[in-house]
Amino acid sequence: MKIFIHGLESSNQGKKSVFFRERYPDMIIPNFIGELPERMEKLNEVLSGNSGIRIVGSSFGGLMGSIFAMENEHTVDRLILLAPAINLIELSGYQLKGISVPVVIYHGKKDNVIPLEAAEYAARKHFHNLTFNKVEDDHFLYNTFNRIDWDTLLTDGVSP
Repeated sequence: MKIFIHGLESSNQGKKSVFFRERYPDMIIPNFIGELPERMEKLNEVLSGNSGIRIVGSSFGGLMGSIFAMENEHTVDRLILLAPAINLIELSGYQLKGISVPVVIYHGKKDNVIPLEAAEYAARKHFHNLTFNKVEDDHFLYNTFNRIDWDTLLTDGVSP
């Protein structure tokens, strides 16, 4: 099962959502609104009873996916995070723990929304099987997004 979790000020109609909907018709792409607890409640409902989950989370959606994986590690196969807001994870109010599922992060060196250093620090603290890609891009990763090997990341291929 594959899911894309959009960012705080985006929706399931944004560019990344449209890309995934067109390329991976079996991918779940819900729309999230409200504060973090409301969004997490909906995410838990959507993913309840599933396993083998591949989560793609963008920005705030990366924070949500990370929290879900920490609370449900046994159901998550892989996390792919795009400029994730994991710098906020300590302030989230959720129970945090280190996880060993494969995590692949793409974060722009020119990101002026989520500080690269803070995101990398949080990622290295909580993700024990991490590939952290620092790319020449900004927060939206428009230059990087289409060059990511999504077919490999979203199937049983090796994480880049």
